[in-house]
Amino acid sequence: MERKQIMKKSWFTHLKSLILIILGSFLFSIGVNSFAIANHLAEGGFAGISILLHYLYGWSPGTIMFIINIPLFIIGYKILGKQTFIYSLVGLGSVTLFLNITANWKYPMDDLLLAALFTGIFVGLGLGIVIRTGGTTGGVDIIARILHKYFGISIGQIMFLFDLCVLLVSIFVIGLTTTMYTLITVFVGAKIIDFVIEGLNRSKAVTIISERASNISTEITKRMGRGVTIMHGRGAYTGNAKEILYIVIAAYELPKLKELVLINDPHAFIVVHDARDVLGEGFTYEKEIAHSDI
Repeated sequence: MERKQIMKKSWFTHLKSLILIILGSFLFSIGVNSFAIANHLAEGGFAGISILLHYLYGWSPGTIMFIINIPLFIIGYKILGKQTFIYSLVGLGSVTLFLNITANWKYPMDDLLLAALFTGIFVGLGLGIVIRTGGTTGGVDIIARILHKYFGISIGQIMFLFDLCVLLVSIFVIGLTTTMYTLITVFVGAKIIDFVIEGLNRSKAVTIISERASNISTEITKRMGRGVTIMHGRGAYTGNAKEILYIVIAAYELPKLKELVLINDPHAFIVVHDARDVLGEGFTYEKEIAHSDI
């Protein structure tokens, strides 16, 4: 029975992921056709190359995206892994389809700044959903993973340099002023992608060094309902043994935690870190249990 529930959950999870990838691809296509192309803006990455070729020769951006990604998918099959490869194929297929379907969905604006912002929002939201789900739409992401694996080059640096090259070429196609607006688009899109991937529920990891660690951990568990990990350490200068508390909480719980710690030990040493993508009890288990009941 338990095995059936796990399999059911697995199928549901994959189905949900594929639906989200298709949704993300649709939003990305809206950003490209309705706002970028409609207002003669460009983009970064392979989407930017497709848009520039569309301006120069009238070719379909969706078809161009599909053609230039085929060699990369063949080369990157082993690097992406089976699941990511399948998800990425769905992403590329969906982007190709939706770019062709929405080709005539134009929303020209008198204000290029507004157009740049909306392009960044839709493109960033779409790509963020696809990436968070575990897929890609091909392009620079695959190139970056290949170069990172074999040459150790930072994925972020590769993607930034590629986008920069596309933007420099854009100057000769759409002009300097419009390219500067496109730079706003790329910046906003990157911020939206980060926002979607990290989510709204940002967490904080807190390290507490105190002479009253046991009392503090008991109070945290009792009053906040959060688990605490106790680690044993030693002061480098004094050589005295110390207990170190480690806890991950929601950002809004931080003031309450600080107050609780300082009431029990005014001399406690507290270090707060940003925690991203927290998985586990108190953060994601409830959702996973809900899925198994479907």
